[in-house]
Amino acid sequence: MTNLKLGLALVNLGLSVAPVVMATPVQSATKIYIPYGPLEFSLPIEALEIYATEGKIEPELAFYASYVEPQQLERLRQVLVTPVDVSPVAIAQFLYSPQGEAILERLGEVIQTKAGQEGFYAIRAALIKAAAKPEGLTLLNVLREFPTYGIRINSARSFEIIEELSRLSRQTQQAIAGVNQEAMAEVQAQIESLFPQMLPDLSELPDLREPGPVAYSQQTLTLSDPSRGRRFPMNLYLPSSDTARDGLTPLIVISHGLGSDRMTFEYLAEHLASYGFAVALPEHPGSNAEQLQALSRGLASEVTPPSELIDRPLDITFLLDQLEQSYRGQLDLDNVGVLGQSFGGYTTLALTGAELNFERLQQVCGDSEDSLNVSLLLQCRALELPVADYDFRDRRIQAAIAINPVGSAIFGKSEFAQIQIPLMLISGSNDTVAPALPEQIQPFTWLTTPNKYLVLQNKGTHFSNLGISTTAVELPPEVMGPDPAIGRAYTQALSVAFFQVYIAGQSEYQRYLNAAYAQFLSQDPMPLSLVESLTQNQLSEQTDEPQNSSPSPQAPFLIPLP
Repeated sequence: MTNLKLGLALVNLGLSVAPVVMATPVQSATKIYIPYGPLEFSLPIEALEIYATEGKIEPELAFYASYVEPQQLERLRQVLVTPVDVSPVAIAQFLYSPQGEAILERLGEVIQTKAGQEGFYAIRAALIKAAAKPEGLTLLNVLREFPTYGIRINSARSFEIIEELSRLSRQTQQAIAGVNQEAMAEVQAQIESLFPQMLPDLSELPDLREPGPVAYSQQTLTLSDPSRGRRFPMNLYLPSSDTARDGLTPLIVISHGLGSDRMTFEYLAEHLASYGFAVALPEHPGSNAEQLQALSRGLASEVTPPSELIDRPLDITFLLDQLEQSYRGQLDLDNVGVLGQSFGGYTTLALTGAELNFERLQQVCGDSEDSLNVSLLLQCRALELPVADYDFRDRRIQAAIAINPVGSAIFGKSEFAQIQIPLMLISGSNDTVAPALPEQIQPFTWLTTPNKYLVLQNKGTHFSNLGISTTAVELPPEVMGPDPAIGRAYTQALSVAFFQVYIAGQSEYQRYLNAAYAQFLSQDPMPLSLVESLTQNQLSEQTDEPQNSSPSPQAPFLIPLP
């Protein structure tokens, strides 16, 4: 039945396996070939299969095993047989999307047919067929289903990638060490010059990780914008009216990431509402969990259309327009805060004044063939938009937080410099989707706004701040990071303090917005650092090479970007 579904999906999509694959009778790979200079080594796939299923190291594998630590060898065994929970229809849909094809092109440079042809089509066929196996999509099944008699590893290209990864990993770690070092310097400076006179012991302050005292209600509204043919739900959290300041309740809007939904930040909306903020959680159709579900069912042809780069910020502006009609006199709609994660981080930056830079996109995306920065798969889709002066700045927005944002290519240095409202960037050192150095740390040095904060979650990933949703894509624990509960607690405390100062006008919360408070919050296994100042020169001193305005690539991460 599974094979029938796969066949129907392929027919409906009009897909066919490339002639290079179908020119020979159906077969599967028996060996992996690894050229090294004038020599060529080979490894029977059967030897890997015996080791994976029986734990026995055959003589053909023993040569390679001697160069690997026992724990690494055991990890290889687990990787070979651990299934990925994805249907053949879903994997086929993704691999035929623009994002999937871009990933296949990169993989195909390294994994080739025995004849040395790029493995684009062979890898795609192997992944789809492997997903249809009873035991599911495993690396061992992919090797078994590779549709040529041998798999050749392009060792020259592999070494180039390894060298580039080593360089970039070194630069990233040096930059992260620099941020942590600067944070400690700011802590010391604050202790010596500010805290004895201005602040009590941090442990005596109210704990912003705990819920606030304010009661609130929640309702779900449906917004419809006929001018764009756009219809989407929004959860609205309203605190009790007796907490409003000067008769108006401050408002925060939260934008979810790609493949996610509004419920992934329900925890944060409830937390902010308990401190007296109204919170709007909109759903972005076309880049939410439902879009990925449609892709997996064959009802959509891509992870997200380029038009979402336009529609997302317009969703927020339309939402504010609608609230002005219904809640004018109740909500403070001239002084709004916005928070977004990943694609929602892009949405946030666009709303705060960063404009799309097509000239920069042409340059960066033209050179992206060798880039391993996966976020460029999303950013470079903007080149498919009509070239225009897109200005999504909404002047009602007066402060913003961007968590794991993408924007180094689509905006760039001059566009980040256009942002003049208070801004907090939150980054994860282990983020392989929107890598910390090119997507958050370096852009932080481009900011000219006087009120800026860079928050670094050491060992945090792209998903360490997400809450639980029943409809969003379920992610394995190792992808979520060491302890997402810690990441959520950091986000709760810092967002309350930030929006209390810059949206609610409560200056006493400024004492929470510094390196010392971040150090106080910090917990293992995901220590926290915060800096208010980091220059291009400081960043350059930390890394082997001077930093420029071009984004640095990072290691690939083969799942859709949230």
